[in-house]
Amino acid sequence: MKKKVPVVNVAEVETANLAGLGLEATVALADLAGAVKEGLLGFCADVGLMVMAQMLDAEMTSRVGPKHAKIPGRQANWHGSTKGPVVLGGREMTVSRPRGRTVEGAEIELESWAAFSSKDLLDRLTVERMLAGVATRRHVDVAEPLSERVETAAKATGRSSVSRRFKRATEAALAELMARDLSGLDVAVIMIDGLDVAGSCVVVALAILTDGTKVPVGLWLGDTENTTVVTGLLADLVARGLSADGGLLAVLDGAKALSAGVKKVFGDQVRIQRCTLHKRRNVKGYLPKELGSRIDWRLARAFADTDPGKGYDAAKRIATELKADHPDAAASLLEGLEEMFTVRRLGVSGRLAATLTNTNCIESMISVARTTMGNVKRWKDGSMKKRWVAAGMLEAERNFRRVRGCKEMPTLVAALRRQIATDVTVAPANYDQAAA
Repeated sequence: MKKKVPVVNVAEVETANLAGLGLEATVALADLAGAVKEGLLGFCADVGLMVMAQMLDAEMTSRVGPKHAKIPGRQANWHGSTKGPVVLGGREMTVSRPRGRTVEGAEIELESWAAFSSKDLLDRLTVERMLAGVATRRHVDVAEPLSERVETAAKATGRSSVSRRFKRATEAALAELMARDLSGLDVAVIMIDGLDVAGSCVVVALAILTDGTKVPVGLWLGDTENTTVVTGLLADLVARGLSADGGLLAVLDGAKALSAGVKKVFGDQVRIQRCTLHKRRNVKGYLPKELGSRIDWRLARAFADTDPGKGYDAAKRIATELKADHPDAAASLLEGLEEMFTVRRLGVSGRLAATLTNTNCIESMISVARTTMGNVKRWKDGSMKKRWVAAGMLEAERNFRRVRGCKEMPTLVAALRRQIATDVTVAPANYDQAAA
């Protein structure tokens, strides 16, 4: 036997009275009749506004007592109403709310109003749309369709309003990123890479914890990917609690400046792994197309050799072969060649070795930042560049997973600690001087 499903009918006031509905229900249904015809979202929005008004009245009643009630020793009273904005469907709407005051004249603050009027949700929605490529002038077009009453009263959907909200939200994102306390993070790997933003170089850092978790930790702005910028970035990370006392692996792209900056701040406490993909691309760029493809294939095999000694010897033989006819390619290959095999020398293999011998992890994060910046037509200043990059980094973090091969992280951590224990540490005594 089929169950009967109760159905709510929207009726006129007279019809509802004849049906025996209460006055409050009658008024609500009559007011919402038009919204139902405009769609479910419009209906829900109007219902929400009515429920909100009732919640505000209920909280005020609980705080100061019923209106006009004769309460001996009353400590607060209703004090009329005022208007204020609430967030609804990616827009602001001005509504009326009750006011109350204590007998001393202090305003009664309602917790429900603080929640309804908070702009945090609107700011987050604005950032999500902007990072998804929605232009400031199109936010009103992608907003959910609500009832005519809400649409007429809605505001804060214009281009300037959206721009101001996005700026405010990304300033907060940048501040959050640059103020992260790193002292509680058990960092095993730090990846550093740079991206060009309208003629400036933003160097970004990604930490990988001992369990394989990825955490964006900072960024620094400069003209180029130079030692000064990298040193400034790392000194800031150290000031916020990043420690290399238990050993640290730095995975860098092929730039000499990055390696020099890392050594300047951490000395012998850090082991450096250069990105093998960058090295292969650099060498290939010096060679004719057909030869470049053959050399690249051989280099890929050398860098992937599970025996780092054999891989290093194979790469050196390639450099020797290239020296006569392609000296620049040979020189490019030999520069920093020892640092191409650091991860393999630490005894790391398998998927984790494939992950940590290149900078793909941080480049994936950078690619999200590049995508989010695709619609920017005019860059005003360096602060704007940093805000956009920080927003992209934090957006990428939302979808982070642990690194491939994370189960092998204990092998890396143990190897780093063994080497630190047997080496003489020559780290700078004062990180502030190292950054100077």
